[in-house]
Amino acid sequence: MKPVRTDHYGLLETPLGSLGLRWRDGALVAIDLDPDPANAWSEPRRPPTAIVGQLTDYFLNPQTHFDFPLLLRGTPFQQRLWGILQTIPPGETRTYGELALSLGSSARAVGQACRANPCPIVIPCHRVVGRNGLGGFSGGRCRRRLAIKRWLLRHEGWSDGRLEPPEAGEGWRESSFD
Repeated sequence: MKPVRTDHYGLLETPLGSLGLRWRDGALVAIDLDPDPANAWSEPRRPPTAIVGQLTDYFLNPQTHFDFPLLLRGTPFQQRLWGILQTIPPGETRTYGELALSLGSSARAVGQACRANPCPIVIPCHRVVGRNGLGGFSGGRCRRRLAIKRWLLRHEGWSDGRLEPPEAGEGWRESSFD
């Protein structure tokens, strides 16, 4: 989603590194997993207390429920999927195929809707995995994105062979997110 003039932007430090937060009128609009402060369209501001508090709480306790307002723009299908994702409890996953079956769609369409999710973590697309693998995360399969997905799933208590790092010996260090 492209920034709107009335959007505000700020950074939140987390165990994953900095997250870029965009909000409007107290509602979260987007989370950027790879923020570049130099590219911010306005002077960074302090995000709303409810958003900062609940995200901070989530990193301390993955059972935290997000109840701050969201301002999500997407197709009707994307909106339906994002609503379903919010019902998946921490520590549980669904496959792209399972979600596709429940929506009368295809696994590819589910993956594309997950890719379009503007608020990863809050709309937990990291809880969607492939039938035979981890799948992608937030529009990519790059090392950093998959390390974030693994960290989030592990943080929530999910354990499966698909969580193994791609390279033997890779630890769960913050540097794994580089």
